[in-house]
Amino acid sequence: MKYTILYFFAIILLFSACNLSKDNKQERKTVISTQRMVSYIKELASDEYQGRKPFSEGETKTINYISNIYKEIGLKPAVGNSYFQEVPLVEVSLKAPKYLKLESLNKIQNLKYARDFVVFSRRLKDTIKLNKSELVFAGYGIVAPEYNWNDYKNLDVKGKTVIVMVNDPGFGSTDKSFFKGNEMTYYGRWTYKYEEAARQGAAGLLIIHQTKPAGYPWSVVLNSASVPKLYQQAADNYRSRCKIEGWISWETAQSIFADSGKKLINELQEASKANFKGYSLHKKASISFQNTIRFDKTHNVIGVLPGSDLANEYIFYSAHWDHLGIGPKINGDSIYNGAVDNGTSLAWMFEIARAFKSMPTKPSRSIVFLAPSAEESGLIGSGYYVDNPIFPLNKTIANINNDLMLPYGKMKDVMITGYGQSELEDYVEKAAKKQGRYILPDPNPQSGMYFRSDHFSFARVGVPALFARGNNDHAEKGKEYMSKKEEEWLANNYHKPADQYEEWWNLDGIAEDAELLFNVGWELANQKNYPKWKDGSEFKTKREISLSAQ
Repeated sequence: MKYTILYFFAIILLFSACNLSKDNKQERKTVISTQRMVSYIKELASDEYQGRKPFSEGETKTINYISNIYKEIGLKPAVGNSYFQEVPLVEVSLKAPKYLKLESLNKIQNLKYARDFVVFSRRLKDTIKLNKSELVFAGYGIVAPEYNWNDYKNLDVKGKTVIVMVNDPGFGSTDKSFFKGNEMTYYGRWTYKYEEAARQGAAGLLIIHQTKPAGYPWSVVLNSASVPKLYQQAADNYRSRCKIEGWISWETAQSIFADSGKKLINELQEASKANFKGYSLHKKASISFQNTIRFDKTHNVIGVLPGSDLANEYIFYSAHWDHLGIGPKINGDSIYNGAVDNGTSLAWMFEIARAFKSMPTKPSRSIVFLAPSAEESGLIGSGYYVDNPIFPLNKTIANINNDLMLPYGKMKDVMITGYGQSELEDYVEKAAKKQGRYILPDPNPQSGMYFRSDHFSFARVGVPALFARGNNDHAEKGKEYMSKKEEEWLANNYHKPADQYEEWWNLDGIAEDAELLFNVGWELANQKNYPKWKDGSEFKTKREISLSAQ
């Protein structure tokens, strides 16, 4: 009789648990609202927010709006009694020079700003001068011991201006052992190239632009150079950096190399060989321009949902709040509203926060929602956070970040940028199958997107970081349709005033991604193991060292 009663109660408990699980699943599906997403985006991308530039009135409106959303949802302040983490920055505004002067034995050439080159400087001086600095070609400008590669070997660049190729030597290759083949490594990023040139003692670095290996057209380079630059404050006022950093167009580079008796396309091929040796271009560069310098602070906005028994361990969701502010007019409009970049991802994050808060039980681990500042200026807000963490990095289980979520409806795919990096993508694959979707590695790994949004800040300090969203295979219209739409959006809207909310937008796909990545976070938050970097990831050793310190 006793066993019969126990069996009866076990059946009731099992039935109740199944119903609760079903109810919870249904509740998660209904709590994520595209209507609320539209309201967030319309507000944040309105002209009143002035393009959400750090240091502006737009920042004040933006961070107050986000903190009020956090408060309404029920998230706790993460920085004492505040949602705001101060990020001390310096803003450098450039008065663009008209020309970059190049001199050789029998020729003087004046390169025209915007058409031929763009230039800027981190050095905190009112006047930046480069006087008759010898031009040197250093291939890709890479020093990578693990690939037995050194473009600066036996090349003296001290006080000289270096010209380098964009991306890395693996671009276009199918050999995954050669700089990861067509997938860009960190060595291909412009940030790395500027840093390495400074380590080599160069006075300047100019990167040769090409649209495909860069991942964006010349207009993006120009627009980014035209607005004030934001940097973390540095003790040496960036005296250790090159005097000038910048880009030159492909056509201009062709002319420079032709004057030296060389064909640029051939030099590109030679620079992709391990035995390449750099050389002088027998020209000297001179330029002078003015910087206006302003010290100030911006703010990351951070809310937390405390966990239960594993509350001292953390899952991070992130989406940057900033955009480009007010810039050069295009078609009569100068406000760069940033509705897709990154209003859609903020809406995605807010709804995931609501989903966690709506659950009848707390997650075991704490869930942190980070809206970093100054992503558009080089991942500065998220970089400052990981360099000055509020929660221990070796207790930070994972970061799930999103950026540029396109509003074209539901997708069959879940595109993973940086595919093969960590076990987090295995969690995504499991959740995607439940939605009838499939995993798609980023089809354009050569663009280096894994290094171009805030998840990379977490990755570089060893925290497994995920960048995943539906992007390539439209649920009704397929891949060709989405390829065309993405290409159109990048050409016409990316980093332009035209990035505004439109009534035709369909946010169902972004809502489905929110559901999927909520489920990934919920599973991570209610287990005890730590997801790992996969073998071959450049971040694996960093994580192992961090965890060994526990």
